Amino acid sequence: MIYEAQYDSMIRLAYVTTDSLAAAEDIVQDAFLDLYRNLPDIDDPVRWLHRVVANRSTSWLRRLIVARRYLQRAVVETDHPPPDSGRTAVRRGLSRLGPRYRAAVFLRYYLDLSEADIAAALGCRPGTVKSLLHRALTRLREHLDED
Repeated sequence: MIYEAQYDSMIRLAYVTTDSLAAAEDIVQDAFLDLYRNLPDIDDPVRWLHRVVANRSTSWLRRLIVARRYLQRAVVETDHPPPDSGRTAVRRGLSRLGPRYRAAVFLRYYLDLSEADIAAALGCRPGTVKSLLHRALTRLREHLDED
């Protein structure tokens, strides 16, 4: 059988190119499947296997290189966000506020809750909510002016 005689050498060929045993096994299995599907049309099965395994291993490696480049580019792009729009500046300003201030601003201006509802959510008095919102907005303005 061709499979028994050539399997180990094909695995080694694919492994040398890909440096991944799992990828090498997948490539070789796919090559043998294609070989048996096309066996009547192939004159020299061993030569055909060498060519197919080498080509598929090289293709696998190219895809891996492209994927790594893409991932590196994606990481770089997320590390350096695009120029600030108003939303980004506000989000960055909110992130600089303390958790209670951030929660009060979010509940009031994003969820449009009343001061009584915010007080219930934060476990404080409505007067405290007014104070939190006033201080949060003052600090937010300062942060936005800095940027």
